[in-house]
Parts: sequence; structure tokens; C-alpha cells
Amino acid sequence: MDENEAERARAYWRANLRLVGSLLAIWFACSFGAGIVLREWLDQWRIGGYPLGFWFAQQGSIYIFLVLIFAYVVLARRIDRKFGVED
Repeated sequence: MDENEAERARAYWRANLRLVGSLLAIWFACSFGAGIVLREWLDQWRIGGYPLGFWFAQQGSIYIFLVLIFAYVVLARRIDRKFGVED
């Protein structure tokens, strides 16, 4: 592997790790932030008959995680195309 290919591979993995880190930060903010830290404040609203903070802790973070999985697929494909990486 020549120097140009090595730098391209490092840039690819930096972009991939940045994407994963961003998505994990969003999930952490939703699950920990909304489900634990902001729970009492969010409990003033209800969704499906349950306080919103409780809902985030029990269901919301799972739904957010599923959305983030699909977002990762779409965004990772963009990164793959940008760097010319094939399956």
C-alpha cells in the first residue's frame, strides 16, 4: 500500500469513526439525558398516557436507536461512495 492509499484509508476510518461517535452521542443524549437527567422536567407532558420522561427511558431511546441504525446505513454508504469503498 503506497502512502496515498494509506492516507485515504486513514481519512475513511476517521470519517467513519466521526459518524459512529456522533450517532452514539445522539443516542446517549436521548437515553441518558431525556430518560434520566431531564426526566422530571419531561414528566410534565404525557405520551400514550405515560409521563414523557418515563416513556423516553422505557421506549423512546429504543426507537431513537432504531432510527440511528437506519441513519448509519444511509450515511455510511455516502462515506463509502466518497472514498470509493465497495462492499
